[in-house]
Amino acid sequence: MNFPLYIAKRYLRSKSSNNAINFITIIAVIGVILGAASLFVVLSGFAGLKDFTLQFSNIIDPDLKAEVVVGKSFILTNDNINKLNNLEEVTLYSKIIEERVVIASDDKNTLAIIKGVDEHYQNVVDIDSMINLGSWLNQKSNQIVVGWGISSNLSIGVLDFTNGINIYVPKPGKGQITSTKNAFNSIKAINVGVFYINENLNDTYIYAPIDLAKNLLNYKHNQISSIEFKLKEGVDENIAKTKIQAILGDQVLLKNRTQLNDALYKMLNTENLAVYLIFTLVLIIAFFNVIGSLIMMMLDKKRSLSTLFNIGVTVKDIRKIFFYQGSLMSIIGGFIGLGVALIITVLQKTFDLVMITSSLPYPVTIKVENFFIVFLTISVLGIVASKIASVRITETMVQNY
Repeated sequence: MNFPLYIAKRYLRSKSSNNAINFITIIAVIGVILGAASLFVVLSGFAGLKDFTLQFSNIIDPDLKAEVVVGKSFILTNDNINKLNNLEEVTLYSKIIEERVVIASDDKNTLAIIKGVDEHYQNVVDIDSMINLGSWLNQKSNQIVVGWGISSNLSIGVLDFTNGINIYVPKPGKGQITSTKNAFNSIKAINVGVFYINENLNDTYIYAPIDLAKNLLNYKHNQISSIEFKLKEGVDENIAKTKIQAILGDQVLLKNRTQLNDALYKMLNTENLAVYLIFTLVLIIAFFNVIGSLIMMMLDKKRSLSTLFNIGVTVKDIRKIFFYQGSLMSIIGGFIGLGVALIITVLQKTFDLVMITSSLPYPVTIKVENFFIVFLTISVLGIVASKIASVRITETMVQNY
């Protein structure tokens, strides 16, 4: 039998004759419970916000995207097309043309990015679910679909034939510009839909048929900016990337969803780390109560400790008693805190107790790794606090009573 552990369990269950020490111990345990619960709830809430933020981008992000390495475009040869069509790992792919343009309606204009897409685009990404007003465009037309921000800034409606829409892009070339008419390619368009994805995309992007973008930019046949791929269910992404890269060569760089949003992922992960460190600091402060309660317990048990020492228990074993007691207090408090936090997060997911708006509940996501993070944090801090308190016991302290 582990004698120090046995005594530590007895001390943990028994009450002190001094009510002040009992009160301090209860406060210390409550602090651990609330600290563990708070850390898990905050991590779950931030995980929910992260998933909520990314879900809109992920809807319109393909499984893989081939982007040009040098310049703005590359030529997709017939041989490339035939090889891509025969890939087992790829369900569909869409050819894309992207460029900065000026879009104008009446006396209003703004900078935007035109995204020319082919007929497969709707099946590569779920763009239809993002159409807030109107419908998706037809390929053999001058129809466009604009973001909510552009629609609002330019007062562009759906199928509004009274207000003409013009899209301008500078003509390529060298030398001095002598006439504004000769400086830009332009095309007239009609808006048939408004999408709502996120603030950045809403204020930046307009979708158009790929032929419209090709004519506007004077692109050659099969000259494109990128290719977006939808992979088959269960396909190994790395294998698909290797095969696509072998077909397209070094002229393109393949990116998955995470790489397409690397800046956003870095920002969210940094914020998550900052939140974790802040609440860990709060936990560290809470564990000062654990140290205090253990020291008060040592002073209260001096007579018992002296008796143990006189019957042959070493100072090292006496230190272990309080080390185990503090560690058990922290681990049990951590388990209880995690249980309380789990109940809170489940209630939020089920009954929408906290609302961001009248129709939008605060998102929470329960992740297994957060259980381990919180429990590991509580355990490490509890062990450190117990070690700091237990080293206060000296031979002089247990002898001289």
